[in-house]
Amino acid sequence: MENNISMDKLVAFSKTVGFVYPGSDIYDGLANTWDYGPLGVELKKNIKKAWWKRFVQENDNSYGVDAAILMNPRVWEASGHVQSFSDPKMDCKECKCRERADNVIEAYCAKHGIEGIVPDKMTNEEMDAFVSEHKIACPRCGKHNWSPIRQFNLMFETSRGVTEGGQNKIYLRPETAQGEFVNFLNVQRTTRAKVPFGIAQIGKAFRNEITPGNFIFRTIEFEQMEHQLFCKDENAIDFYNSYKEKAMKFLLDLGFNPEKLRFKDHDKLAHYAKAACDIQFFSSLGWQELNGIHHRSTWDLSRHQEYSGKNMMYTDPVTNEKYTPTVIEYSIGCDRLLLATLLQSYREEQVGENDTRIVMGFHPVLAPYKVAILPLQKNLSEKANEVYRKLSKSFMCTYDEAGSIGKRYRRQDQIGTPLCVTIDFDTLEDDTVTIRDRDTMEQIRVKIDELENIISEKVKF
Repeated sequence: MENNISMDKLVAFSKTVGFVYPGSDIYDGLANTWDYGPLGVELKKNIKKAWWKRFVQENDNSYGVDAAILMNPRVWEASGHVQSFSDPKMDCKECKCRERADNVIEAYCAKHGIEGIVPDKMTNEEMDAFVSEHKIACPRCGKHNWSPIRQFNLMFETSRGVTEGGQNKIYLRPETAQGEFVNFLNVQRTTRAKVPFGIAQIGKAFRNEITPGNFIFRTIEFEQMEHQLFCKDENAIDFYNSYKEKAMKFLLDLGFNPEKLRFKDHDKLAHYAKAACDIQFFSSLGWQELNGIHHRSTWDLSRHQEYSGKNMMYTDPVTNEKYTPTVIEYSIGCDRLLLATLLQSYREEQVGENDTRIVMGFHPVLAPYKVAILPLQKNLSEKANEVYRKLSKSFMCTYDEAGSIGKRYRRQDQIGTPLCVTIDFDTLEDDTVTIRDRDTMEQIRVKIDELENIISEKVKF
């Protein structure tokens, strides 16, 4: 059955089964913060593990770092975030809500079929004029009474120091990429890496978004998975195209529907960029950005060389040529990919005359639990626990002995467990079990000693 789950339904489902809970739930929450539950934390861990395997473990000449969240403030001056990391905001004077001007204009144009308007290419004055000319109303209260558009800095500020006079302003990082750039020399020296080589990182970032929302799609605290490839400028466009294909293949290999993925070139490039595109995913939210691939030229290392006074150039060990490497960046939000995975995987199937099952059809490598151990009756729990302990040394397993076997299969289907192992009275006689496939619902009889190999083959990526 084709998935068309609404966001409200997915939010409720995710809380009910344990994927994602509202943040600070017992205190009525904190807007746009979310906690990952027992299933969500495993799903997220598996997404990060699959990404790391593909882009570090299996990727030629790539290395990982885990940089500090708090960095020297000069890092953010060099990167341009202090000066220009902002969104155009306007406040409704009637209901006091704050909106991104570009989003309001885009929504108005889409609703009224106005083509050719690209807010990213407009100045604040041009956006002000457009809003005024078309009398665009506030999406919350319906009134047209806006403040002038201003740029709103997205970085969270904090202070380091215990006394008022001794405090220094620092920032929660708005992206993880700078941790890879400032460690370019350290990684190159300690690994003796030769260009081209990559530095990858998975970590938290924070943005004081004006209009976060759509569940975990846009939040003020999120996790990024980023890979920076350092190469010679003459080879950069080839690597850019290569990483576009690698990024797309990663999603397809995880089972995403190719008809719901597309490349979208940026309408407006940063002044230092040679090329940039997103991979967008289609769902009930429409087409939304999932990840980005960027040709960043030599901007990043050149700026850090300028601001730090350290030589960031690379010396070719064969030719002794000195040059500043170009960067090809591949960045994907872990939380966005998790949301897309939930949207992609949810389906409802009619399996009998009056029987519908919910299935989370995760690729087995992403499934929170790889196998469920189900004793047919409670008096078989000793043998079932023996199997559980054996398999849990190699896989995330779950155990369920409550209710009919049919109901227990349905519970595992709706959390995406790819395999169920049922222990019955024949198991006590011949050490065989019934193993059931989530997607086909087919059941076969196998020896307990064969289970580990069967599960390993199923969850291979």
